[in-house]
Amino acid sequence: MRQKRAKSYRKLMSLYHINFGFRQPYQVLVDADMCTTAIDNKMELHKQLESVLQGDVKPMITQCCIHALYLQGKVAQPAVDLAKTFERRKCNHREPIDSDECLTAVVGPTNKHRYAIATQSQPLRVKLRAIPAVPIVHIKRAVMILEPPSDNTLREKERMVATSLKPSAQDATLKGQPSTSKEPPRKKPKGPKGPNPLSMKKKKTAETAPKEKRTEAKAGDKRKRNEGDEQDGEGEGGNAGGTGHAAVDIVTGEGEAGQAGGRKRKRKRKTGGAAGGVEGTVTEE
Repeated sequence: MRQKRAKSYRKLMSLYHINFGFRQPYQVLVDADMCTTAIDNKMELHKQLESVLQGDVKPMITQCCIHALYLQGKVAQPAVDLAKTFERRKCNHREPIDSDECLTAVVGPTNKHRYAIATQSQPLRVKLRAIPAVPIVHIKRAVMILEPPSDNTLREKERMVATSLKPSAQDATLKGQPSTSKEPPRKKPKGPKGPNPLSMKKKKTAETAPKEKRTEAKAGDKRKRNEGDEQDGEGEGGNAGGTGHAAVDIVTGEGEAGQAGGRKRKRKRKTGGAAGGVEGTVTEE
């Protein structure tokens, strides 16, 4: 078989496999005419079927088809011997009927059991094309051919695809209701991370508030110091006799104060005397 033809047959069988559930080994119903034609062309029927269907096959024949071979006499004896090597398929016909009618009855209106049909009967092939999902094999000029899918098969495929995409009535009713099942935790998407907040420069608004508090605290301390100094100045000015001059005490380091510490301290303060405005300097050594 040529590579191009084998590729097209493989693609065709994948259509039956994916959309209609055909599985290997493929069940192939063979009629009496196919057995006779294979013997006349010296063709290995089982091997050719595997080559055309691109997989393992299981040839089958009905009792009515074997009976049709018996009616042909001794001329069809090689075809009868070939048919006896196939698996027998029960057709449940008490009396033998025509092979075309027998195969049509076995396939049924939907090809429930997923049979492929190998036949040389033209009327039977016309009937089988009306049934969706039926692969048909025949011999033409000593070459076995797999027919392309019929229009009914393609329409059935489109219908099945459309129904699989549409939600069912139960799914449509449940769609409006809140789901009771707990959703699994979503994984955080991997991506560029943000900057480290500890290494970022602080905002200016956050720094202004503490500074204001510090300035207020310093102003309050200065105010308290100034008030205390004024009170001390008033007392000393009163003791000096109300002259308004600042009292100056110089500690030279002698005596108890001088022995206590040898460092100097200078303190300026305003007096509250009558003259006012005169600064007093006290130097302690």
